[in-house]
Amino acid sequence: MTQDELKALVGQAALKYVPQGEIVGVGTGSTVDKFIDALASMKDAIRGAVSSSSASTARLKALGIPVFDANDVDELAVYIDGADEIDNRGYMIKGGGAALTREKIVAAQSRRIVCIADESKLVGVLGRFPLPVEVIPMAAHRLMRQFAAMGGNAQLRMREGQPLLTDNGLQILDVTGLTLSEPLRFENEVNQWPGVVTVGVFAHQKAAVCLLGTSQGVRTMTF
Repeated sequence: MTQDELKALVGQAALKYVPQGEIVGVGTGSTVDKFIDALASMKDAIRGAVSSSSASTARLKALGIPVFDANDVDELAVYIDGADEIDNRGYMIKGGGAALTREKIVAAQSRRIVCIADESKLVGVLGRFPLPVEVIPMAAHRLMRQFAAMGGNAQLRMREGQPLLTDNGLQILDVTGLTLSEPLRFENEVNQWPGVVTVGVFAHQKAAVCLLGTSQGVRTMTF
């Protein structure tokens, strides 16, 4: 199966985790795009969605799925999103699509988090994928030095020769060279650094379920 077919497979499989009559939290990325396309087949059975990015909001609306502001919804039954990495405990690295802050907000608003990914995203220890960190621009260079002090190499994410700006108008540092064997401790530490808005380790908001697309079909992992 191609990567595209695997993404479609898990996107379709995620529908069984969407309760009827509810508002569903929807993430960001190419795998989530497949889930959104599948979600359109049951759009009359749900109230709508809360989205974690402008791109997902546009896709949902184009398919006729109502999109609610997070502030207008008390709680979400489920949040469905992809991951750049996920380990065997359900801890994730997210933010490759630069939507990590909004993703973490919607995840925190949800009773259950379902990760959809292909099997290449499953790792023994987090850290192979560059860790995204959304930062206040004036703190970027100081934060680079703080990551260097713990053995990491932080680079400002660029696009067309300029620092990439998130939907929040902020910048992203991508950090390599770290092995995140204690994701919860690491998330707690980096969250305290002035200038960090969101670190792309999802340990407090970890997955309850992961649907992995494999050549043998969908593998379901629960944590």
